This record gives sequence, C-alpha cells and structure tokens, in this order.
Amino acid sequence: MKPVPSLCKVGNTLDIFVGKWKTIILLHLLIGGTKRFSELKSLIPEITQKVLTAQLRELEEQDIVERHIYPEVPPRVEYSITEYGKTLQPILNMMHEWGESHKQHMNEKQKRQDDAMANES
Repeated sequence: MKPVPSLCKVGNTLDIFVGKWKTIILLHLLIGGTKRFSELKSLIPEITQKVLTAQLRELEEQDIVERHIYPEVPPRVEYSITEYGKTLQPILNMMHEWGESHKQHMNEKQKRQDDAMANES
C-alpha cells in the first residue's frame, strides 16, 4: 500500500514527542522504570519543575504515562509508562538508530568537504 501524504498519520506520532524533554522523560521511564517526580528532576537537571510538570501532564493526557499518588504525608507521586506507552519503544529505538546513522553521515560529509577544500589549496 502506498502512503497518501494528505492521509499520513506521522504527525499524530510526532505530536507525542513535541516538547524538548519528552523523549528524555520517556526513555528514563522506559529504561529505568517507575520514577518519583524528584528522581526525574534529578535525572534531567536542565529541566525546570514547571516544564517537567507540563510535559508529564501532556504525556498523561495521551495515556503514555500514568501517575500514582500514594496517600502518605508528604504525598508520594510516581510516574510510569502505561502498557500503551510501551508501544513507543520500537519507534524510539528506530529514531535513535537513525539519529546515530545521520550523525555518522554528516561527519563523513563534513570530512569530504574538508578534504575538498584542502585539495583546492
């Protein structure tokens, strides 16, 4: 079956990943399992608390991440990947592999350009 660009659903998938930190959050939860909010914040020190909260809420709304609140004092909140969210793992793996390949491709391209400039001198 040939894809029809006007009916393409790649954008639906990309919408899940929109947000600078979502893929990193997902990978931490997929690889490291359930995490408390403070653990995620420690694992991603560059993210602000506000942004981490917003990204987690968006992932929760998409049924990718679930939040568990434990009735303790102080309350304990943990985040984990839903079964549905785990279906993103092969996509993330493929994106990682393509990213590695692209990085190598661009390094080789730069080397060819550098060699061409050196030969012109």
